[in-house]
Amino acid sequence: MPGPYPGRVVEVQDPGAVRAGVPDAEGVRRMVERGITGLTGIAEPAEAWRSLFEPGDVVGIKVNPVGQPHAISNFATVHALVAGLKSAGVKPADIIVFDRYKDQSLQAGYERNLPEGCRWDWAVETYDEKQLDIARYDPDVFATLEIVHARAHDPKDERTRRSHVARVVTQRINKLICIPVLKDHGSGGVTLALKNMSHGLVNNVSRSHGSPETNTCNLFIPAVVALPAIRRKAVLQVLDGLNAVYHRGPGAVRKYVWSYGTLFFATDPVALDRIGWEIVDAKRAAEGMPPVAETGKKGKDPTGTEAFDYRQPQHIAGAGALGLGVYDRERIDHRVIKIGGA
Repeated sequence: MPGPYPGRVVEVQDPGAVRAGVPDAEGVRRMVERGITGLTGIAEPAEAWRSLFEPGDVVGIKVNPVGQPHAISNFATVHALVAGLKSAGVKPADIIVFDRYKDQSLQAGYERNLPEGCRWDWAVETYDEKQLDIARYDPDVFATLEIVHARAHDPKDERTRRSHVARVVTQRINKLICIPVLKDHGSGGVTLALKNMSHGLVNNVSRSHGSPETNTCNLFIPAVVALPAIRRKAVLQVLDGLNAVYHRGPGAVRKYVWSYGTLFFATDPVALDRIGWEIVDAKRAAEGMPPVAETGKKGKDPTGTEAFDYRQPQHIAGAGALGLGVYDRERIDHRVIKIGGA
């Protein structure tokens, strides 16, 4: 990160690719082809994929099931990306679809809808508040931050200050594709590429938003994503906006879900998140909601559901300051491709 295309974000729009909330596999495949060629500037899709991946790569595809069943990394998106990798010569057996929690992945249906020949993996069986178990995390690769969970942790326990990276990332793959979902977030403001990595690839993440007063997503997210084990392997970000969430994220309350019919492509997660943040705020404005940066228990709380004093989308600027991508809006090349009558 930020990869070969710093500051470039390609947005592929096709409202017809989602029908009654259900993505159309063929439509999504076309969107992925247009997205990868638009991002790389290489006209032939297989050649575009070969510019980023090659035979012998072991590629992890990080999905996000949190907003199930209404807004997740869609199966159609996963299948289209796997088809692209195969066109670059990556074997299905060298593709691992994974998320942090095994039970959430199973409930969302990723194992049942796994592309033929691919593998799947996870980091921990289920959620727990302390999140100090590192059985499937790398004991030698972690971020140390002087942040603990005020309610769940004993500050005398040195483990509470570490967040270990999942073994699937450090030991099983050499390249990573992330499929975050276009969503707002009650503590981080938005949960897009950066938060999908910071909170989806390591343990001990609840300490970043343990209570309304101790929300530290603006510090935690950039620090974790800057870990070399993550930064060096994250090759491609595909933000899934086929079905998106503008309020009450990271879950998906049906009334706040909208079919945006869009996929975004970038190697730069900061630029991608800057654009995604704008789109979430624009949708919120259209629905009479305040911007995410003004929302919170002590800010604006139009639905009386805010859990944190203030949301913190400033993590995106912080990640830019660490060199993880381009935050300056004037330096972001946001390209919109409309297909399917969009």
